[in-house]
Amino acid sequence: MRNEYENPLIKRYASAEMSYLFSDEVKFQTWRQLWVALAEAESELGLPITKEQVDELKAHSKDVNYEVAEEREKQVRHDVMSHVYAYGVQCPKAKGIIHLGATSCYVGDNADIMIMDRALQLVEIKLANTLAKLQKFALEYKGMPTLGFTHFQPAQLTTVGKRATLWMQDLLLDLEELRDLKSHIRLRGVKGTTGTQASFLTLFDGDHEKVKELEKRVTEKLGYTQYYGVTGQTYPRKFDARVVNLLANIASSAYKFSNDLRLLQNLKEMEEPFASKQIGSSAMAYKRNPMRSERISSLARFVISLASSPEITASTQWFERTLDDSANKRLVIPQAFLAIDGILNIYMNVTEGMVVYPKVIEKRLREELPFMATETLLMEAVQAGGDRQELHEKIREYSMQASYRVKAEGKSNNLIELIKADDAFPMSDAHIDSLMDPINFIGRAKEQTEEFCRDAVQPVLAQYSEHLNLNGEVNV
Repeated sequence: MRNEYENPLIKRYASAEMSYLFSDEVKFQTWRQLWVALAEAESELGLPITKEQVDELKAHSKDVNYEVAEEREKQVRHDVMSHVYAYGVQCPKAKGIIHLGATSCYVGDNADIMIMDRALQLVEIKLANTLAKLQKFALEYKGMPTLGFTHFQPAQLTTVGKRATLWMQDLLLDLEELRDLKSHIRLRGVKGTTGTQASFLTLFDGDHEKVKELEKRVTEKLGYTQYYGVTGQTYPRKFDARVVNLLANIASSAYKFSNDLRLLQNLKEMEEPFASKQIGSSAMAYKRNPMRSERISSLARFVISLASSPEITASTQWFERTLDDSANKRLVIPQAFLAIDGILNIYMNVTEGMVVYPKVIEKRLREELPFMATETLLMEAVQAGGDRQELHEKIREYSMQASYRVKAEGKSNNLIELIKADDAFPMSDAHIDSLMDPINFIGRAKEQTEEFCRDAVQPVLAQYSEHLNLNGEVNV
């Protein structure tokens, strides 16, 4: 439609798989799955519900008659009861036992948790794939020296691969948090209107054990083992806060990566992929703007901004519940997942095709390395018989001269040439040149990269070996 607003998260950024999870089809089919599980468990525990009625519900659990439900909702202004009615139209024999003893949150809340669980699984797989692509990059460039930066000022050397492990470490922490969250996912369960299970206790003539068994059986039929021991009308809205905070943390990790890459692209040391016919600027034809990384940053900022809403919602749920969570949840939860899905799609795409420019990296190293090598040069000169105090002062003077030459005159760094020309340094030119190999200044960067990938990353990725086949796709 060109005459109404379309959500760009669906049209431009998120995958079809993630969009589908938050569709009406998944939502209402999940509701029906919940109604089937409830009726079946109630029948097993002795309520007057026949197998024929349960089978009828199962037969129509997928073919939701949306038109009937939508027309009914115009009259009753209640989405759950509209779908109970629509389900009953298709299942006349089971009509009277659909939703027996339940409140709206039985289907609404349990379905929300189940859908978020499925969405988290998709995020988990994409995190693992992104991590795998970064590992491949890190190992390829584990030994390539590059200038490190602190405060975005030249610092000691690292390697291109070691820097990538910093991005990987962030994702590992996110994956660890996600797995912990998933291990604690539990359903709202079968609780009734204020969470006391009073309606079910009435149905089972005061038999507490049957009410407890009902909740256990329904939970298991839905594929879960855990449910909240106590709730109000809703599951704790703190769960939503935990979920969106996790997504915000993933966004933060991606944001950091995208900012680093944008800076490196400005330095011309690395670039994100750039398509052969891609246009960087409508006015400046030569430009290669980091569009993908900028999109990661933009979407990440959005996800991070969403994290406050579920926290506020959780803190303002009066007593057993208030409905001011509903509209907020409908917006925040799906959009947070859709945006993080888009972020990870781009992140995978970028890490599949990052371009490294070794000559630019080497040139920058050569410009800065002389300053960083002065301590090594001083120690070597003293060991060769030089006077430490005299040589220290000379290095200080030559460093100032070289720095002025670079900054004020725009010329190359000639610090090493000045040192070579001074007989106070009792070393041959060849000896000095040998000390200037960047490999001498990367410490354990290469070994750290290898060890980190072997000890921290590989054991995790091994658990996803059957799923490491995703490619990142970037839409318009």
